[in-house]
Amino acid sequence: MSLPISIVGGDLSNELVRHFLIECTQKGVQLKGCPNEPYFGSLTALVCQHSITPLALPCKLIIPERDPLEETSDPSTQSVTNSAAELLKQGAACNVWFLGSVELESLTGYQAVQKAASLTLAMDPPPTSTVVNFKVSAQGITLTDNQRKLFFRRHYTVNTVIFCALDPQDRKWTRDGCSSAKIFGFVARKSMSGTENVCHLFAEHDPEQPASAIVNFVSKVMIGSLKK
Repeated sequence: MSLPISIVGGDLSNELVRHFLIECTQKGVQLKGCPNEPYFGSLTALVCQHSITPLALPCKLIIPERDPLEETSDPSTQSVTNSAAELLKQGAACNVWFLGSVELESLTGYQAVQKAASLTLAMDPPPTSTVVNFKVSAQGITLTDNQRKLFFRRHYTVNTVIFCALDPQDRKWTRDGCSSAKIFGFVARKSMSGTENVCHLFAEHDPEQPASAIVNFVSKVMIGSLKK
């Protein structure tokens, strides 16, 4: 069974509407004819992931905040919430620049991210950065160094990640060929029983995967799921 999806974009070779088919297989659902696309456990997970990054689509999908045909926003709000929860269960990933980790004793919140960014940007020589795969799931955050330049893989369980935000001073990472890559970080406890925190700092790698979207997903969906 296949379902048509209509994507509206700009300057797509004079095509006002492009159609993509979603095919169901034993591995899950996938965009038909797009071998580089991953398989998803459900249609909801596929749509939600493509609202974060376009992957093989010409543009990101936009999930409406409410159904324009409905007087109230409750049903559509619940739908968006369910989509995010489904994506968290499966896991969402993208590539970012890893700038380093800064120990902050018990400091957390925006002050922790701001201090970590200040210390990192003031380093002389500058820190060694590397591209990592940043995966967020119901189990926590997993970092995989794509080139094994600094490490292989690190995992921070969901119970240890306590905060995530953009740099409050809106500073940019201007090395590695970047001109305006926004900086963000998440704060995690060094241990479940301790009070010492570490801020792990990153910068945008792909304009199609903005730091704001990553921060929102970590803060509102992953960390937010623990508060419910």
